[in-house]
Amino acid sequence: MMKRKKCEVCLLGMILALHIAGCGSAQPSSDAGNGNAASEETVQSSGESQESISGENTSGEDGKILIAYFTAGENSDVDVVASASVTTMDGEAKGRLRAVADMIQAETGGTLFSIQTSVKYPGDGGALIDYAAEEQDVDARPELTSHIENLEDYDVIFVGYPTWWYDMPQALYSFFDEYDFSGKTIIPFNVHNGSRFSGTIGTIQDLEPEAEVIADGFTVSEQDVAEAAGDVADWLRGLGY
Repeated sequence: MMKRKKCEVCLLGMILALHIAGCGSAQPSSDAGNGNAASEETVQSSGESQESISGENTSGEDGKILIAYFTAGENSDVDVVASASVTTMDGEAKGRLRAVADMIQAETGGTLFSIQTSVKYPGDGGALIDYAAEEQDVDARPELTSHIENLEDYDVIFVGYPTWWYDMPQALYSFFDEYDFSGKTIIPFNVHNGSRFSGTIGTIQDLEPEAEVIADGFTVSEQDVAEAAGDVADWLRGLGY
């Protein structure tokens, strides 16, 4: 009888041991399941991060970059092709500032905006320079005929203009008079015939004191506009675009 009881005790012990072992083997399986859940969380989190980065890099596509430019070729008393302020790109004649604006748009996806005035500037180069001097002498404010209707949609404003007599065209003064760019980033770009920006970036900062005006603007000689795409791309990469 005693022997039978011992056998029963042994048998009960073996069953208990197997049960404990079974419970022990289930624990790693449960940990592995938690590990998989953690991995899925990491992947999901990584995906959200990528989406955020993509959104920042495509700010031009969702309307946050505006590329405003003034070129006499689109404000001329002659066709753009006949204007003195043009260059030829891929067989097409276009205003030099428009050509640079197109290069910026190709890299940023921004929205183009042509600054248009009621003034019809002379198509002849010599006459244009004389007219620009007259405008400066009287500190003219040419009437603008194109207007930004949704300025609040844009965070970054590229502003392009030629240098006339060591200054911006007077149409740019009309432009900055019309708009308050407080809280926005202004990035100048420029076409010149030897005088580069000639202090105009500082002038823009004076006119828009509550905006962030990027001092590292892009400027190019009018003779080199047609070959400037690579330089524009390098400049924009340096600014983070």
